[in-house]
Amino acid sequence: MTVVDHAPAQPAEATAPAPGLPDVPRRLGGLTRSGVLSLSGAAASGLCVAVLLFGEIAPFSGSLGFTVTAYAAFLAVYAVLTALEEDGQAVRDRVMTVVLWTAAGLLFSALALVVGFTAWRGREALPHGNFFTQDMQAAGPLDPLSHGGIAHAMLGTLIMIAIALTITVPLGLACAVYLNQIPGRFSRFVRTIVEAMTALPSIVAGLMVYAVWILGLGMQKSGLAAGFAISVMMLPIVIRASDVVLRLVPGTLTEAAEALGAPRWRTVWHVVLPTARSGLATAVILGTARGIGETSPVLLTAGFTAALNADPTNGPMVSLPLAVFNFVKSPEPTMIARGFGSAAVLMAIVLILFAIARVIGGRGPGHQTRRQARRTARASRRDIERYAGITHPGGAGQHPCAAPPRGATSPNAPAPDNGDSDR
Repeated sequence: MTVVDHAPAQPAEATAPAPGLPDVPRRLGGLTRSGVLSLSGAAASGLCVAVLLFGEIAPFSGSLGFTVTAYAAFLAVYAVLTALEEDGQAVRDRVMTVVLWTAAGLLFSALALVVGFTAWRGREALPHGNFFTQDMQAAGPLDPLSHGGIAHAMLGTLIMIAIALTITVPLGLACAVYLNQIPGRFSRFVRTIVEAMTALPSIVAGLMVYAVWILGLGMQKSGLAAGFAISVMMLPIVIRASDVVLRLVPGTLTEAAEALGAPRWRTVWHVVLPTARSGLATAVILGTARGIGETSPVLLTAGFTAALNADPTNGPMVSLPLAVFNFVKSPEPTMIARGFGSAAVLMAIVLILFAIARVIGGRGPGHQTRRQARRTARASRRDIERYAGITHPGGAGQHPCAAPPRGATSPNAPAPDNGDSDR
């Protein structure tokens, strides 16, 4: 008995699998219409939730709590709105992007507020030319802003920071190179001490220099002693930051230099340090920013004076942070204006030092300026000419140890033995 299947045949189009939809790449950056609408709606919803909680529903109060509640509600609503169109990974990415942008905005706003407030409060003293050319030796608290200035504090700051940089930069970079290139028990011990010194209170550094240099050795308070105290505060910052930067240098560069026969010191000097030059300049700037704003070590080791003193080894000397401290504690409005003007000048000096360090540090590894590219091209041409003179037969500048060309014989070489000597 034969069973016949009478089921209707399916068409070929119905049995074939449906073609898949084309892959649409996800847009990682930029603003979209739905994204802007989601942000706006979430912001309005967060504000409304905070208003309801603080005004109608819950007995909450305080501007800080209102802001935190509104922001938390904004993030929650924004996550829900984004989840309606995207998957979980995209939702997490959008929410974290908003959080990071918020943190960056808060930091920039705080920086702008500090700089703007300082410049605004010091606007009365900054336009006067005598503020930058005179000292406070002949000016009192009741004198107008047309008398007296901060020339003594500016010069003292530059001298102290120059002394500190002279001590800190070679010691800090040498210690960072040691920690990076010579691992071992002692290097781990030194790294632990450096990390502990980064949290050293500035007053302790000032007391140490005061006890050793002034009380122990009998020296007087001076800008040199203040430079020593500032260098103690700058040294761990420079060492720690430089050590981190030197760790980022690829190990293949040092391995290639050593494979070519270069000793360790030449590899460090010509390969490691030039590669990390930009990062090392940033490390020096971080240490400078830490040391240039110190007040208590300068007060203990350099004292205070209202007169201009250009000799760091003789007599007391004042810095800009110490001058700011003495100006703003006065009840007179003119002295307070001088204090904020001094703070604005201090920030300008830090900005100038940062710009100089960036110029010295240059660009990152692999990026050359036009001058560096021209110098590299000239060196390459000289190398090509030298190699051509060595390898070219009879060419000018032939190396004395170069092998003679193939088929040529030296005039002092014996005649070749072709087998006829026994005949």
